Amino acid sequence: MTDESWAGWYRDRHGSEAVILTTDGQQLRIRIRGVDFEGASFDGLGPVAGVPPEGSEFALADGVLDDCVLEWDLPLPVLVADTVRQATLSCLLSLRRSDPDLALALHLDGASYESARAAGDFAAALATIQRILPAGIRLQTCIACAFSDYFPVPVRGLSGALACFRGAKDAYRGAADGGDVAELWDRRTGFVQEIWSCREFEARPAEGAGTGHRGAFPLENA
Repeated sequence: MTDESWAGWYRDRHGSEAVILTTDGQQLRIRIRGVDFEGASFDGLGPVAGVPPEGSEFALADGVLDDCVLEWDLPLPVLVADTVRQATLSCLLSLRRSDPDLALALHLDGASYESARAAGDFAAALATIQRILPAGIRLQTCIACAFSDYFPVPVRGLSGALACFRGAKDAYRGAADGGDVAELWDRRTGFVQEIWSCREFEARPAEGAGTGHRGAFPLENA
């Protein structure tokens, strides 16, 4: 995977500053006030060095950023009448250990399609957006891909727990059509961010066969 960088803002009680959030679809990295943070989930960004340098002022809970706001935009591919177009996804995440607050808005052709405020995670927020998009428009990200799934035991979290099976497509198709995804779990290519997209994307069925353990997209229970 090739890294992507997204421009945004970081805010906490000490002020705000422009930041660049970089990801390869699996690991997230961000530099704030000269300190590097990384993690597999947006609510799991911890100092690369283990602890921030002496004198730096960050709120950490369980070793990761807390009591702060991240805001960023990223280009998001969508299928419009079977043609790939680039929309913009605006992300606003208020990080609090007990209750993270996520809001997403997809901007396309002058219109804005918004998730509910305080969505529980990226999967639910993206599913909300997909439901309100006009007919014929489909998100083209990992959460909407035919080769992605969550482990049968619900441990989804805010982001990053979505498994990719692009390296075992035929086997996953069989599991998605009624087999046991758990038995295929060790053949996953890795974990990916729900808002990531790669060239091997294939649209997940909106209903019926081939929907795997987590079901169709948009998720009915998200």
